[in-house]
Amino acid sequence: MNNRKKIFNDPVYGFVSVPHGLLLDLIDHPFFQRLRRIRQLGLAPYVYPGALHTRFHHALGALHLMQQAIEVLRSKGADISDEEGEAVSAAILLHDIGHGPFSHALEHTLVDMHHEDISALFMEELNHRFEGKLALAIDIFQNKYPKKFLHQLISGQLDMDRMDYLNRDSFFTGVSEGVISYDRIIKMLAVHDGELVVEEKGIYSIEKFLIARRLMYWQVYLHKTGVSAEQMLIHTLRRARELALAGVQLEAPRHLAWFLYRQEGRVFAPEDLSSHFALLDDNDVTAAIKYWSEASDFTLSFLSKGLLDRRLFRLEWLSEPVSAARLDEMHERVAREFGEQAVAEHFVFTGSESNRAYDDAKDQIKILFKNGDVRPITECSDVPLYTQLVTKHFICYPKQLTQGY
Repeated sequence: MNNRKKIFNDPVYGFVSVPHGLLLDLIDHPFFQRLRRIRQLGLAPYVYPGALHTRFHHALGALHLMQQAIEVLRSKGADISDEEGEAVSAAILLHDIGHGPFSHALEHTLVDMHHEDISALFMEELNHRFEGKLALAIDIFQNKYPKKFLHQLISGQLDMDRMDYLNRDSFFTGVSEGVISYDRIIKMLAVHDGELVVEEKGIYSIEKFLIARRLMYWQVYLHKTGVSAEQMLIHTLRRARELALAGVQLEAPRHLAWFLYRQEGRVFAPEDLSSHFALLDDNDVTAAIKYWSEASDFTLSFLSKGLLDRRLFRLEWLSEPVSAARLDEMHERVAREFGEQAVAEHFVFTGSESNRAYDDAKDQIKILFKNGDVRPITECSDVPLYTQLVTKHFICYPKQLTQGY
């Protein structure tokens, strides 16, 4: 048996070790190395300048926590073979491999697939290249394996993905409200009737975890300035796509240009994965924004300059959807301020953002008591767990439109 390990120095956890073999081979693969060039929090550095960590960081951190969780569960009698341990570790390592540049912006514009579906394509391709060694990892990832708790460690209310990103994103943004007791939660995990549960003495750590998740969403992931920047990027890419389909030649890195100019309705095929998507990263989009800031199209240039120089649109959170009358009024202001050269729908945009800190309708967090009883945390906790869906509507527009009003 090979006991050699590769050591990574992680700023959050210290020294993280990865055994030589399949896991290290996956990390060394170009598909995974691309994650070094994909920022974990997309446009959040406009708000939190330190949030420059990558999906590569996050995947390694999630792997480290998975290794800890496996060790804890085995010490409590959970049946996890060496093969299953390696497979669940590979699955968490690859869980975000399908993310494109700047988080979800490309999913709304140029790539007609959810990142989880692209991750599944990547995993299938890697399984082919690694001669079937990822078959079990894929079954666990897709929840097709009998031991449900293994899938819950990858995708569940207390999965290692959430454990790492809350901890890591809190660290790099400096938002201390997001700090969680990840190490205590992992030590309190157990398996009961094939499902992941938490021992009763861990209940307060779970309550803090859920509160921290709620605070991180509204303070970091859905911060109004970050949402504004992401909406500007989405509309920049949409405008570029409109011009590309109209036959306008735009300067863009080659693999980004492939997505810009591909035919409408063309399905994203597996062969496009290696040749285009796997070579697409934040650098391509950043370079395109620099090029487009000098474009002849006023709308594309205005949006690109705004992103390049951090002249971001104002975003207002609202309790109700924006009225048609308000939208018409803002479109009229666009015409007065910028003239007919401005495409109003890319200068004023509306939408909504929603978050539920704990969705008890899906996969409940269950508490294991010393007497053997298992109950959902909603029946055990005496604090609000934020199970309700909170939705905030918004309108976003250039700050110039408020001048003189």
